[in-house]
Amino acid sequence: MKGPLFYSKILLFGEYGIIKDSKGLSIPYNFFKGALKTNNDSEKAKKSNQALREFASYLKELSITEPNLVSFDFSAMDTDIEEGMYFDSSIPQGYGVGSSGALVAAIYDKYAKDKITVLENLTREKLLSLKLIFGKMESFFHGKSSGLDPLNSYLSLPILINSQDNIESTSIPSQNLEGKGAVFLLDSGSIGETAPMVQIFMEQMKNEGFRNMLKDQFIKHTDACVEDFVNGNIKSLFWNLKKLSHVVLDNFKPMIPAKFHDLWKQGIETNDYYLKLCGSGGGGYFLGFTEDFEKAQEALKDYKLEVVYNF
Repeated sequence: MKGPLFYSKILLFGEYGIIKDSKGLSIPYNFFKGALKTNNDSEKAKKSNQALREFASYLKELSITEPNLVSFDFSAMDTDIEEGMYFDSSIPQGYGVGSSGALVAAIYDKYAKDKITVLENLTREKLLSLKLIFGKMESFFHGKSSGLDPLNSYLSLPILINSQDNIESTSIPSQNLEGKGAVFLLDSGSIGETAPMVQIFMEQMKNEGFRNMLKDQFIKHTDACVEDFVNGNIKSLFWNLKKLSHVVLDNFKPMIPAKFHDLWKQGIETNDYYLKLCGSGGGGYFLGFTEDFEKAQEALKDYKLEVVYNF
């Protein structure tokens, strides 16, 4: 057995903000991918098979507690798991690029009955319905999930989040492969755990000053960045990115490992690059934006950079 490929995703804008109805923009990232397979006796495959067994138990419980949400062909799923099915993935875990999202998309695609397919006319209702299903499925891995990662992986399309109940597939400006500008991933060299970071955020939300900052600064600049990116307004985008990077450094310090604080600040001061969170932070990847990738490379020469998009 060898299932179709599901890709990783990158939330370019909207981390944390989308919990509080900011705009967001999520794009598929084809560099990492995963697929359901059988016939492999490696330790990694066995570990994955055990995780799928636990996930299947969770989905069975979900089908009892929420019978109208989605129904799966559990007999086929159980048979495949018994035969050693595993998720063969190159998507790094704890890096903010949607490793569990791709797995959720693959399971839904293979076993959901009456599934919504990519070939249909994807109305807002269908997208929201998929997002809800995927959110409940992915909660097994994260405690609470928006469902956006699996949605992105399943559709393999950029998704524009206007608000929690208003999402649409969108197009983004074509890449300019000759351009000097780039969006890139910076490898922090450590794994970030989503649940504890979200916990810290929720604690901070109890503080009125933090809530005001989120609304008046963080969400304002996030929304502006989304508009600028989708419309290809590069000059305005970088102006807003600088502001956003500053707000994140000032207010989301627990999500940025200490050794990156100076690096973050250096980008803002030199304008060689601007860093922001990729996913929940705490480790994994950070996202970088630069108008001159060679300059950014030079400034960040001690780190591994991966280009995601060229301006």
